[in-house]
Amino acid sequence: MMRDYHSLLRNAVLALPLQQSLRRRAADAQDYWTASSAHRWASDSHLRDTVPGWDQIGPQHRELFETFARGVGVDLQPARVLEWGCGGGANAVAFAPSAMEFIGVDVSPESLAACATEVANVCSTPFISVLVGVDTPEDAMSQIGEKVDLFLCAYVFELLPSKAHAERVLAIAARLLRPGGSAMIQIKYQTSALSTRARSWSYRRQIAAMTSFQIPEFWQLCIDTGLTPHLCTLVPKNQLDERYAYLFLTRR
Repeated sequence: MMRDYHSLLRNAVLALPLQQSLRRRAADAQDYWTASSAHRWASDSHLRDTVPGWDQIGPQHRELFETFARGVGVDLQPARVLEWGCGGGANAVAFAPSAMEFIGVDVSPESLAACATEVANVCSTPFISVLVGVDTPEDAMSQIGEKVDLFLCAYVFELLPSKAHAERVLAIAARLLRPGGSAMIQIKYQTSALSTRARSWSYRRQIAAMTSFQIPEFWQLCIDTGLTPHLCTLVPKNQLDERYAYLFLTRR
């Protein structure tokens, strides 16, 4: 009972509306993701053998994508696939084999190298590595060039340092997708509990809770950035965390 009380108290304190500047939060995030010796870095990056069920992450997301795609009537085998925040390649190994080209975008050179290795181990699909900064995501535009058919992003938005950064990534997705192209994006959703609110301070201590949304809020944000949301599924809890929402969108 006392442990539950302390847990609730800690979550309430962490959710207090304290403010750090966007620049400070972005700098803290950049420091975390580019310091491969940092505590928890490997597991937070989802490198092989660092998270439970690594081999199942990609197939589960692939199955969800195909369910969404059938429901909306879009191509089940997109030719040019981009994963924003590719990490250690858990998703890439499930999406790259059926693609003509796979683009991995990440803020960590070590993650990009790991992802490239995982893709090479399962298929001959060309892998394009795109390194960006936490506060300079638009740099990806010039490196990617042609439009993509699928924009994939999972286990990333909650790690972004602010909702403003999330909006920038959505705008990039809208610009990179060809008309009619699709996107599958996962976020953490908010409930009535204070502890589920987005954070605005202490990135390193609250890494997986920095950015969260109410579902209608994120749905409208997607529309405002040029993406049309069609479907949403909720995963209240799995082996990695809780309060996952997956949205399927297309580019108008």
